[in-house]
Amino acid sequence: MFTGLIQAVGQVAAIERQESSARLEISSKEIAAQIAQGDSVSVNGTCLTVVSFDASKFAVDVMVQTLNLTSTGSLEVGSAVNLELATRTADRLGGHIVQGHVDGVAEVVAISTDSQWTRMDLSIPKDLMKYVVAQGSICVEGVSLTVGELNDPADQISVWLIPETLAKTNLSHKQVGDLLNIEVDVLAKYVERLIARGQDDK
Repeated sequence: MFTGLIQAVGQVAAIERQESSARLEISSKEIAAQIAQGDSVSVNGTCLTVVSFDASKFAVDVMVQTLNLTSTGSLEVGSAVNLELATRTADRLGGHIVQGHVDGVAEVVAISTDSQWTRMDLSIPKDLMKYVVAQGSICVEGVSLTVGELNDPADQISVWLIPETLAKTNLSHKQVGDLLNIEVDVLAKYVERLIARGQDDK
């Protein structure tokens, strides 16, 4: 489990593409110093397993389904990636409950900035909009954010990014047209499942 509070921004150092997977080597001294073989790490919001590491970098394997269903397949050598280690039970839950199971990919449709914040408008897959509420939580590229506005007719949401978020994540590099990993609040999915099963049991 993760919280959506990014601990470091790493850089893709190498990509080894295979028939049904890819191995990513990611440079980050901060994260590499804290991990062990088999640890889970969130890379742009996708939960991946550490298969090797040294003092300055680590490697993860990504299966073809993950490459196809997330923005991970579009990463290139040099890409900046948001990194978060799995949450310890004694840690503060400063963001929200994030599983690292990406639900879909959103597209950046507009970005506007003033002196205090940056507004980012995202086009969300239609089937995920039902899980999103204004002032609720959503995970974007591994970052826990609050939904500012909903535009249901257009299947879009707006989030506001403060300077601290832009300074400590890769969201400052995003441009209109970029694809971003999205994970909706898992609590909404549990509620939907409970209601559906409750109706079926009547």
